[in-house]
Amino acid sequence: MAEMAWLIGLIAIQSVALLVALLIAVSFLIYFDRKVWAAVQMRRGPNVVGPWGILQSFADLLKFVFKEVIIPDSANKGVFVIAPMVTALLALAAWAVIPLNEGWAIADINVGVLYLFALSSLGVYGVIMGGWASNSKYPFLAALRSAAQMVSYEVSIGFVIITVLLCAGSLNLSDIVVSQKTGLGTMLGLPNSFLDWYWLPLLPMFVVFFVSALAETNRPPFDLVEAESELVAGHMVEYSSTPYLLFMLGEYVAITLMCALTSILFLGGWLPIVDVSWLNWIPGVVWFVGKVVFVFFMFAMVKAMVPRYRYDQLMRLGWKVFLPLSLFWVALTAAVLVTFGWLPA
Repeated sequence: MAEMAWLIGLIAIQSVALLVALLIAVSFLIYFDRKVWAAVQMRRGPNVVGPWGILQSFADLLKFVFKEVIIPDSANKGVFVIAPMVTALLALAAWAVIPLNEGWAIADINVGVLYLFALSSLGVYGVIMGGWASNSKYPFLAALRSAAQMVSYEVSIGFVIITVLLCAGSLNLSDIVVSQKTGLGTMLGLPNSFLDWYWLPLLPMFVVFFVSALAETNRPPFDLVEAESELVAGHMVEYSSTPYLLFMLGEYVAITLMCALTSILFLGGWLPIVDVSWLNWIPGVVWFVGKVVFVFFMFAMVKAMVPRYRYDQLMRLGWKVFLPLSLFWVALTAAVLVTFGWLPA
C-alpha cells in the first residue's frame, strides 16, 4: 500500500512538473509565433510588456482571467462551460506519453501511438460541444466545418504514422526514436546522423504529415475553423474570458504536440544531429526542445507566408491528394521492407 501511494505521488509530481513546464513553454512559443509573424511583415511585434515584450503572453493571460465570463441566455450552460475544458484537458493529457529524453516520459507505454490516436480523435468533441451549446447558427455551422476538417486530416495522419511504424516495428514512441539510430546513413558506413532519421526515406510522408498537422490544429493556411473574415471566431464566437482562453490554450498545446510528434517520428527525437562525442555532451532534452522549436518556426513561417485555402480546396487536398498518396506509400513501404528483408525484428 505504501509502495502504491509513493508511486502515485511520484507520478503526480512528474505530471505537475511537466504541465508547468509545458504551459510556460507554450506562453513563450506564442510570443515567438507573434515575433516571427511580425518580422516577416517588417514590424516590431510585442515589445512593451517586459524586456523585448517577452511577458506579453502573461499579460494576455491576466487580461483573460479577470474579464467577465459571459454565457448566452439561450445556451446550454453545462455543455457550454465543459466544452473548452474538454479541449484543453485532452490536449494536455496527450503529453503523458511524449518522451522528452531517453526514459523521460510520464507513461512510457507500448501503445503510445494508439493513446495519441484516441485523444486526438476525441479532441473534435470539444469543438462540436462548443458550437452546439452556443445555440447559434454561426458557431454551430463553424463547428460542423471544423469537425469535417479535423476528421479528414486525421485519416492521412494515421496512414503516415503507419509507414513510420512499419519502419520502427513498435508502437512505443521511445522505440521509434531509438530505431532512428540506424538508417540510410549507417548503411553507407557513416556515423549515426540526421541522414538516418525517417524524414529522408519517408520524405513524401514527412511533407504530408507536416501539412496535415497544420490542418489538424487549425493553423494557417487551414484556419477555416476560425476564419476571422468569414466566421469571426468560428465555434468560439460566443465565448469570452477564461473559456475562450481554454480553447486557445488547447489549440496551442495541440500545435506544440504536433511539433513534438514530428520531431519524434521524423527528426530523431532526442538524438543529436551527428553521433560524435562533443555533441553527445549536450543533453537529449535540449536536442528535443530545439527540434520542437524548429518545427514550430516552420509552422510560424507558413502562417506568415501562405494565403488561406478555400474550404473546397482544403477538402480536396485531404481526400483526393493526401489519402491516395499516403495509402500508396504504406503499400510501397511494406513492399520495400519485405523485398529487401529490412523488417524490424
